[in-house]
Amino acid sequence: MASRRELYFVFMNYDPEYERLKSNRRKEGREELDVYLCKKHDELLEKRLEPGSYNKTMSLGIVDGFAVEITPDQANVLRSAKDVRVVEKNQELA
Repeated sequence: MASRRELYFVFMNYDPEYERLKSNRRKEGREELDVYLCKKHDELLEKRLEPGSYNKTMSLGIVDGFAVEITPDQANVLRSAKDVRVVEKNQELA
């Protein structure tokens, strides 16, 4: 039986290109950063997980991270990726 997918946040290791793009405060810079991160995060998921087995819900430009619906086993796969710093399950606050 397959595990149920839950929301996880994935935060990436230091990336000099991300830092360079983030420092550009103009509108074009923000758009370039969004495109760069979306592509980077999608490529990581495509390389590590089966197509259709996950649902990326957003890229987070302020921290170079993203939210994705995955299983606990998939979270462990992402934790082992060299570009990934932290993978944390979303916690509901009471």
